[in-house]
Amino acid sequence: MKIVHSPLNAQHDPKHFLVNGSIQANPEVPQRAEMLLHAAENAGHGIVDPADHGTELLGKIHTRRYLTFLERIHERWQRQPNASDEVIPNVHPIVPAGGYPDSAAGQAGFHMTDTACPISKGTWDAVRAAANAAIHAADMVMRGDREAYALCRPPGHHASSETAGGFCYLNNSALAAQHLRRNHDKVAVLDVDVHHGNGTQEIFYRRADVLTVSLHADPVRFYPFFWGHASETGADEGEGFNLNLPQPRRTADDDYLKALHAALERITDYGAEALVVALGLDAYEGDPFEGLAITTPGFGRIAEAIAGLELPTVLVQEGGYLSPELGDNLVSFLDGFARGR
Repeated sequence: MKIVHSPLNAQHDPKHFLVNGSIQANPEVPQRAEMLLHAAENAGHGIVDPADHGTELLGKIHTRRYLTFLERIHERWQRQPNASDEVIPNVHPIVPAGGYPDSAAGQAGFHMTDTACPISKGTWDAVRAAANAAIHAADMVMRGDREAYALCRPPGHHASSETAGGFCYLNNSALAAQHLRRNHDKVAVLDVDVHHGNGTQEIFYRRADVLTVSLHADPVRFYPFFWGHASETGADEGEGFNLNLPQPRRTADDDYLKALHAALERITDYGAEALVVALGLDAYEGDPFEGLAITTPGFGRIAEAIAGLELPTVLVQEGGYLSPELGDNLVSFLDGFARGR
């Protein structure tokens, strides 16, 4: 399989985030991509450097003021007295009312749902590169490849139309789906990350042309907490086109595959013509977030089942954090996908 990846991802190297009120090292580090890339190369997969696809497609998924914020906020932040090197908000509107603040601090709180998305000098270039990787992989599939894997970093599925959150800034999976819509009337996004893809859900929640399906640890006690419940099924034209399948903590391979079968049935019933897989490897039993308990061979079984849909498919890297088996889990998934074809 062709792996689309930009080395510009390393320009984003966040240092900290808050966990239960304590400052801890941010786990979304460049080494994640290095481990995944090294494993893919050693397994014989070819690496493709993405082209710059511009910003037009970004504006179909994200608001203009949010894109302007991401591009310019670090420089503006530095003008404030005693500013930190990384942009980290200290105020958040619970429910934004009518006002949009002019201040850098106010805009940071408006556009950043948590403290897990610090913005440094190199963040904008890195998130643009990740978006380009996802769009480029979708472009390859539209031009005839059966599948392509976008090794995106930072990830994207928690990013909504105008908010960053959960290590995510631009929604790479949503961008891939939107690009595929140029050639396909119906596109499905299947999110297998341990965390619910709340940003992807928000972006497509009122649309019927992109079905969103997510399998994830039950948010009643797991991030992102406020989204990802089974009752969230879409709204307006999108009613019935969002399916959440929350799983009990530490769900393992066999039970997960039963839920995956329901997800694949829904995608088939929908009549999807192309598929985006938001590939979170953090469902692994040894991942630091400890949400689910998928084994390394289990990732291969999951991929094999997904590949059985026989759809043009873009795999977009989402979560999956540092553990000795991170690269093995990716290779297991890619091998399983090849078997399923």
